[in-house]
Amino acid sequence: MTRKSITTTRAAVACDVCGRTLLRGEHADQFIANGSRRMVCELCTARATNEGWIREGADNTLQVRRNGVRRSGRSLLERLRPRREAQREAPVTPVRRVSGNVDRIPSRVRGDDSTGGEHEQAAERVPETPRAPQAQDAPPAPREPRHVRAVPTNADLKIARALDVFNTSAHPRRIAGVSRSLGIPIVSVMPSETEGAIVSIIVGWELCWYRYEVDLADEAAGVRVIAQGAELSELTDAEQVPNAAADERGLLVHAA
Repeated sequence: MTRKSITTTRAAVACDVCGRTLLRGEHADQFIANGSRRMVCELCTARATNEGWIREGADNTLQVRRNGVRRSGRSLLERLRPRREAQREAPVTPVRRVSGNVDRIPSRVRGDDSTGGEHEQAAERVPETPRAPQAQDAPPAPREPRHVRAVPTNADLKIARALDVFNTSAHPRRIAGVSRSLGIPIVSVMPSETEGAIVSIIVGWELCWYRYEVDLADEAAGVRVIAQGAELSELTDAEQVPNAAADERGLLVHAA
């Protein structure tokens, strides 16, 4: 088996900036530097431009401006001298202050720029305007007072007070409406063993039940429905023992 050598006619091209030999497929741009043509790879075109090399075929006008060639004309002092002389003869304009005093100031003042040349800046006196008095912070809105009442210590008194709060709410209408369909409910009123001001009211039928809660320390908060269900078996045995009754209007009465 004989070996075959593969040769190409492509001449090796080296970048004149980094000196690297370009690989197959890379493209070299031609630049003009000091009257001679230079080959630059794609990675070094920015560096060649910063060095002042001119891309072959590019507009030379931009390069000439970049090299710092200044256009001919009068110097800065020669252009500013007529304006300075004209401003010396400018009339003085009176400006009235807010306080009523009148100051006489020139309408323009002279100054020096950062390059050492003189230039003129327009300066006009702006009348000062009185500052508006700062609005005082509005007093905070008074919080709605919480209606706190003394909580009874006796269990029967707690039950009676909780039923009074329940009967003045809108919930007796629901009790009366359900009772017309499902019959007389069982009513169990139980003060909380952990929170002295909380009283639970359970009203149940065979097909549904409701658990209400009354906070005797904040009766203005009203009566809250905290749970409901569909079967009495979901209640505890103590909650199914009635100690109150409901009339045809849905009002609850303690059966001590």
